[in-house]
Amino acid sequence: MPAKLALPKSVATVLDAFNALGESFKGAITVDAAARITWIDERYRELLGIPGHVDIIGQQVEEVIPHSLLRRVVETGRPILIDIMAFDDKQFVVCRLPLRNETGEIQGAVGFVFYEEIDYLAPILEKFETMQRQLSRAQAALTRERQTKYSLSSFVGASEAVRDLKTVVRRYALRDGAALILGETGTGKELLAHAIHQQSDRADGPFVAVNVAAIPEALLEAEFFGVAPGAFTGADRKPRKGKFELAHGGTLFLDEIGDMPASLQAKLLRALQEGEFEPLGSNSVKKVDVRIIAATSQPLEQKIEDRSFRADLYYRIAVLAIHVPPLRERLDDIGLIAEALLETTTRPRDQRGWIITPEAVEQLKRHDWPGNVRELRNVLERAAAMAPSEVIDLHLISKALPPKANLDLIPPITGNLSERMAAAERSALVEALAAEAGSKSAAAQRLGVSRSQFYEKLKRHSLD
Repeated sequence: MPAKLALPKSVATVLDAFNALGESFKGAITVDAAARITWIDERYRELLGIPGHVDIIGQQVEEVIPHSLLRRVVETGRPILIDIMAFDDKQFVVCRLPLRNETGEIQGAVGFVFYEEIDYLAPILEKFETMQRQLSRAQAALTRERQTKYSLSSFVGASEAVRDLKTVVRRYALRDGAALILGETGTGKELLAHAIHQQSDRADGPFVAVNVAAIPEALLEAEFFGVAPGAFTGADRKPRKGKFELAHGGTLFLDEIGDMPASLQAKLLRALQEGEFEPLGSNSVKKVDVRIIAATSQPLEQKIEDRSFRADLYYRIAVLAIHVPPLRERLDDIGLIAEALLETTTRPRDQRGWIITPEAVEQLKRHDWPGNVRELRNVLERAAAMAPSEVIDLHLISKALPPKANLDLIPPITGNLSERMAAAERSALVEALAAEAGSKSAAAQRLGVSRSQFYEKLKRHSLD
């Protein structure tokens, strides 16, 4: 290591300026184009606690000042005019400038430090520390969000169907292949995806969930694979990570994969096969290690036949298939599920907990539950809202359950194609209203149409 490095002409000029400034600064340091220290002011030595006999000339600046950003200034050629730098238990207000020769080439950088005149910057320091705390809390919250929220014990039930299902989930959790969870809406597919991740070797990695049906088609590619800086007009100058990159080392859960547009299926297949992808607007390839768990309530085999879903993608994600039984096939579990759901249902402050009577449970078992556990939660919350006490009895459940569809309102499916389509639409409207206890907003959401469209269809079929 050289004892002393020659000072470029531009550095000497800076030092002359520094000497002229006198007490305006409390220390200075210069580095060369390789970020090696070429000179340091004696006052800066004192601030850092470095004795005069210790030779630091020629050392990399980070070896002496761990949080220095002089290397960044050298590499980018951009100044950092005002910054707060930590050193041990101290905080310095610093200024960093690049040093160039006559032709504009970077020769090094110089850093100035303010220290004793820091009182007037107290508000800035306080704001800086507040922002640091907020950032730490936000990062901790984001980490918690990317961890699993449910375990296998969260899937309530003691029936043989549930016992068999949990056995399959435990077995598949120990393997690392892609898994496809099949089941009707509201059966708990996402809950099982969380459970598989939690019991797998990837449990310490992130769990990232994407609802394919909830993202506009135009944004799906960016959501999955991220965006390179300036990829399109209005794009951020900084790269934005996609879900694949965020899930690196963990699990990516693709809910309602049956709704994925064909244009994205080929890119997803390549990412699964090769373990790599290209962010939107980038030519660079990124490698990822991700386990895929997909879920759907749609018959993918039928979608393959009508060519709306790729067969090769299906075989890739269905390495391990899990079939979740609907609630009507495990009615014996309804009592247990109802009690578990009521534990999380809002209750008055002076009430210890909800009590559901055996007669009420038997009434629940007589319903066919097209919306499964999600619909059961809806019914229980409705009953709890109407309950005058902590007891949910047969009368309350009967009022909370959706009325049976009036089949007299549904005409027979006859006539030509347009008449048959109109009859089918009318039937769907009546059944949705019945399932949602007459709530038009909920029925519109159930059918996947806007409220205005739903009201227009009611009027067209004389159901308003």
